[in-house]
Amino acid sequence: MLALTSIWTTILLAAAVALGPLATDMYLPALPQIGSDFGTGTSQVQLTLSLYMVGFAIAQLVCGPLADRFGRKPVMIGGFVLFAIASIGCALASNIETLILCRFLQALGGSAGPVLGRAAIRDIYTPREAAKIMALLASIMALAPAVAPTLGGLMVAGLGWHSIFLVLGAYALIMALVVTFGIPEPMRPEYRQPLQLGSLLRNYRAIGTDISFLGYTLTNALIFSGLFAFLSGSSFVLIDFLEVPPQQFGLYFAGIVVGYVTGNLSAIRLGSRLTPDQILVRGLIIAVAAGSLMVALALAGVFSVWAVILPQALFMAGTGMVMPQTMAGAMANFPRMAGSASALFGFAQMAVAAGAGMLVGHLHDGTSLVMATVIAICAICSLASYRLLVQRYPAPGFEPQVVSGQS
Repeated sequence: MLALTSIWTTILLAAAVALGPLATDMYLPALPQIGSDFGTGTSQVQLTLSLYMVGFAIAQLVCGPLADRFGRKPVMIGGFVLFAIASIGCALASNIETLILCRFLQALGGSAGPVLGRAAIRDIYTPREAAKIMALLASIMALAPAVAPTLGGLMVAGLGWHSIFLVLGAYALIMALVVTFGIPEPMRPEYRQPLQLGSLLRNYRAIGTDISFLGYTLTNALIFSGLFAFLSGSSFVLIDFLEVPPQQFGLYFAGIVVGYVTGNLSAIRLGSRLTPDQILVRGLIIAVAAGSLMVALALAGVFSVWAVILPQALFMAGTGMVMPQTMAGAMANFPRMAGSASALFGFAQMAVAAGAGMLVGHLHDGTSLVMATVIAICAICSLASYRLLVQRYPAPGFEPQVVSGQS
């Protein structure tokens, strides 16, 4: 097996964590076709995304404590197997209700990758090191959503949307084998937590009442909600409203991913001379400016692909700077229960994002205005969360004055 600190271990963890984004990004070009095949409207088709996020959020609350008791690997492997079975169910679905149910089950299994990937990084590295590694991991992960929508669009055009879920199921089984034979167990034996209800509640209470954890988690959840608002509305805006062919949807989506990777790489480069707090605030300002620009263009009646893609790429650059810092900051105080901390972090992130996605689906007016407005509001609220909570209660080791003047 690989060494825990090997770059290949980070790459394999990124591939495992990428299952979650793949399960949303690959089938985005299929949403209009699914609605047409099942004779349903935008809001109901969008539930296959939002309820996936709800299941993803709920399952993390279970995955985290299980991983703190039994280790990261067995829980991750079990999650991938469940994901594969649910993916087959999605492929065989004959109505929207069955698809929604199987998507929910798919989320229960898929949640194991991200929650345990974050926990594993915390197991292996110090909080300050984890911020850089999470940015690197996010950059590697971004390769999947960069390719996934294009591949999904081609599969919809050539093989039908059912084939997407068969490919996702196969990927999950491959990752189960990779984790089994390629990655050592990262959790220290002495950090194992008892699997008792009282102990779990005490752990979650300790984590959920930590004001520093709450600040970083809320800031992350709100900026991620802006990303998910785009995921929820982009296929309807670009394909239905702006008449982008499904097989070309992924090419535009790749531009969004380039923005995100640029933000991640900028965070890594700036990490040698700026504190996480300084990187975080710069990313938030970029995201607010980008969201505001998209709204302004929509209000001015500028409806074009580039009026959506360019501001969103800029928003994603800011998001790519914000997310690694907030992830590492939220996890900093909990080395002995990193699984539970990661689970609660992920639950909040996905629950808030699901709400933003449902809002986009419910209020969609056939243009880009609703999506743009929700994205801008999420960015502004994330900045407010930073100013009210994170700036006042930074995680230990993340205070700007502690590392001031270092290079």
